[in-house]
Amino acid sequence: MRTEKTACILCSRNCGLEVDIENGHLTRIRGDKAHPLSRGYVCQKAARLDSYQNNRDRLEHPLRRREDGSFERVSWEAAIADIAKRMIAMRERHGGRSFAFYGGGGQGNHLGGAYGVQLLKAMRSRFYYNALGQEKTGDFWVNGRLFGHQTCHVTEDVEHADFVLIIGTNPWQAHGIPNARDTVKAISKSRERTMVVIDPRRTETAEQADIHLALRPGTDAFLLAAMLALLVREQLVNQQFVASHTTGFAELEAALREVPIEDFVRRADVPLADVLATVRGLARAKAACVRVDLGIQQSLHSTLNSYLEKLLFLLTGNFAKRGANNLHSTLIPLVGHSPEDSKRNWRTSRHKMHAIAQIYPPNILPDEIDHRGEDRIRCLFVDSSNPIVTGADTAAYERAFAKLELLVVVDVAMTETARFAHYVLPASSQMEKWEATGFNLEFPEQVFHLRHPLFEPKGESLPEAEIYTRILEEMGELPSRFPVLERVARLDRKAKGTGILLFALGFTVAMNKSYWPWSTWTASSYVSSILYRTLGPLLPNGAAATAVLWALVQQYAFEHRKAVKRAGHRGVGLRLGEALFQAILERRSGTPISRHVFEDVWSFVRHPGGRIHVGVAEMLDELRALATERDPQGDYPFVLIAGERRAYNANTIFRAPEWRRMDPDGALRIHPEDAKALGLSDGMRARVSSDRGDIEVTVAHYDKIRRGVVTLPHGYGLRYEGRLAAGPEINRLTSSSHCDPQARTPFHKFVPVRIAKPLSS
Repeated sequence: MRTEKTACILCSRNCGLEVDIENGHLTRIRGDKAHPLSRGYVCQKAARLDSYQNNRDRLEHPLRRREDGSFERVSWEAAIADIAKRMIAMRERHGGRSFAFYGGGGQGNHLGGAYGVQLLKAMRSRFYYNALGQEKTGDFWVNGRLFGHQTCHVTEDVEHADFVLIIGTNPWQAHGIPNARDTVKAISKSRERTMVVIDPRRTETAEQADIHLALRPGTDAFLLAAMLALLVREQLVNQQFVASHTTGFAELEAALREVPIEDFVRRADVPLADVLATVRGLARAKAACVRVDLGIQQSLHSTLNSYLEKLLFLLTGNFAKRGANNLHSTLIPLVGHSPEDSKRNWRTSRHKMHAIAQIYPPNILPDEIDHRGEDRIRCLFVDSSNPIVTGADTAAYERAFAKLELLVVVDVAMTETARFAHYVLPASSQMEKWEATGFNLEFPEQVFHLRHPLFEPKGESLPEAEIYTRILEEMGELPSRFPVLERVARLDRKAKGTGILLFALGFTVAMNKSYWPWSTWTASSYVSSILYRTLGPLLPNGAAATAVLWALVQQYAFEHRKAVKRAGHRGVGLRLGEALFQAILERRSGTPISRHVFEDVWSFVRHPGGRIHVGVAEMLDELRALATERDPQGDYPFVLIAGERRAYNANTIFRAPEWRRMDPDGALRIHPEDAKALGLSDGMRARVSSDRGDIEVTVAHYDKIRRGVVTLPHGYGLRYEGRLAAGPEINRLTSSSHCDPQARTPFHKFVPVRIAKPLSS
């Protein structure tokens, strides 16, 4: 037995772990007290990570689909040669618009994404889809309008806030904030601090709140608009902050004065007195912050919701200070920026949808494949993702994926999506390779955790860096050798960093187009693989895939020099980046990489002059239209909140159903009075129907939810070992057309449904 340090891969917190390993298994898992962020904290889900590493759906060899739908084992050489040949033919015959890439790094699996997205360059395409496009692009779009760039991202200093407003999330189960349960308990126990939760359910977090606004599902925009209008009417707007740091407030104020406050609060069905107390508490607190998540980002008016919730902390001046909301720096860029008037921002063929943050929404992908146009998507790579299960409208995905001319899936397991693939390429698990997460979104201190491999790769599985580099080489996009860079890299490593200037110079030369005569694209399109082949082999302990971090770390140290030095790293010029890179490589429990000051927040605002543009025309138009909006529920008596976080569900990398200690069926939670009216006893089976389909579920009476509302968890309904495991296939109920018009984000948190006894009964 041996003990190692690593991190959890089940949510965005990626808490540090200390694990015991014996006979190829994780036998004991606990929090790593040396981790600079989580400091020993861990939740119950991480304790069973061996179910991820050793599940019986693990892939060990490349597979090729036969004509009868079965799969046969093939060699890496044969698989890559045929894939590359077919991709080149597709590009030459149909152009770049025929290709799309989906995924590029699941939870805690982000180094591989830097290598996979290079295929877009090789195929001359820009069609990049991933899960963030199903969850967060409306938020990214709002950030671009408010702060000047879609890469601007807001974090919240919950730990130090006097007043915390939690909207559409349950940190007790979903986490998303540091050491969530300890933090929630600390706020709840303090007489000097206030916590307000806005959620249709009386969640574990809501039960500890000072005020719980249990609003009707889908009315978040009405409630948030009423709260903002109360700030104006009660003269609680921080006029000094608004005058000094924003523009466009006059237009916003005019729109807010039109809001019928009492009517909107009645529509949300919450007590006006509690709303007023919340608004006053937020405005008068010394330091307040707002924490949100998918509850409002995947519900009606999702983009408007993201706009309104940010106005709550901006208009009260709770920005750029301790205990408030702040922007932050990022080492691994999870998203880019997509100017809407840019010629490089392609519109899709069927929906004419543009990218947001350089991401296209998965909601439209089935239609972009399954249509008659010559410019349809014909070739798709899916990396570390399972859209057949996780995307809205599973049936639409199944129809579309069956029509692809080439589908390649790179994953650790035989997923539902992999079963539609022409080739399935086995990636090493997150515990068999060097890996990291890009979810380092803290402020003022930023921490980065590079995880070392704990096991040897299973079978013939390879890290994504090797898989995609081989494909690019086979396509002729990369040469087999880089002699000059290889020699310079050897000099640098031999001199332990003293040759860094020479390597940086050589690398810069290699990025020049004149050095790259065999391609119409510059070498900068393939930075990740070039570093992997040159610097990578010289890194210690097989850490070649981390070579891409070298360039990112150098850039980060250059842009945030003072903050990096405050975190304890030393060096001048490129040597500072080298010192930071070495620290990241060596520290097994994570590395503090920067320590900002709150004045730095204003340097992250990208609008000229550093002002926040609070008057966003499209959002003000949608705000005004709320007053005449009709009830969207129609003829369906219930609203389903699809994708609830519970004690034992996670993303779909947990395929083995035995990992769950409770709720094995992913039961439908329904208020006892609603269940009684339908004749549904606790534990009975029921049929849930939407306008897209129906599924059978197990019923669980649950009195912590509004009447007329039901919930189902995500992460169930997988085909483990080829057989359908227990639990709801929730995306057989959801519709891709039931989505936000601005960002095409699906309304998973507002699905109109009917509930009845099964037909068999």
